[in-house]
Amino acid sequence: MNLRPARVEERQALEDLQMSASLADEAHRQALLDNPEAVYLPTEQIEAGQVILAEDASGLLGFCVVLPREDGQAELDGLFTRPDAWGRGVGRALTQDAMHRAAAMGAVTLHVVASPRARGFYERLGFEFVRDTPTLLGPAISMVRSTSASP
Repeated sequence: MNLRPARVEERQALEDLQMSASLADEAHRQALLDNPEAVYLPTEQIEAGQVILAEDASGLLGFCVVLPREDGQAELDGLFTRPDAWGRGVGRALTQDAMHRAAAMGAVTLHVVASPRARGFYERLGFEFVRDTPTLLGPAISMVRSTSASP
C-alpha cells in the first residue's frame, strides 16, 4: 500500500469513494441520499496537500483529509475507505499518517467527528470520546487523541 497526496484530477474518484463508503453505513444512508451535496471535497484542500490517499495495485483504497483548526490543533475532517478494503489496515495507515501530519503542523491533538459505528475503530487507535455531536447526516461522536502518543 502506498500513501501520497491526492491530485486535483482525482477529485471525482475520491468523492465517488466517499459516497460508496458512506452509503455502506445504513444508519446514515437515507440522510445521505436526501443530501448528496454532503459529499464534496474542495479542490483547495487537494491543492494544499491536505488530502492523502492510499492505493495499491488494485487502485484507490481510501483517503483522509487533515485540516488545521482555529485553535491551533488539527481535524481529521474525513477518513473513507473502499468498503471492500475494510479490515485491511487502510484506515489505520491513513489515520497514523494523519497524526504525523498534524504533529508536523504543530498540533498536539487530532480531533475527529465520526459515525458512532466507527467508535471502536478510533478507540483502538487511541482516540477518546468527547461528546455526542449532531450532524447534517444524523448523530455522530466527537473524539480526540494526542498526536505524540503511540497508537
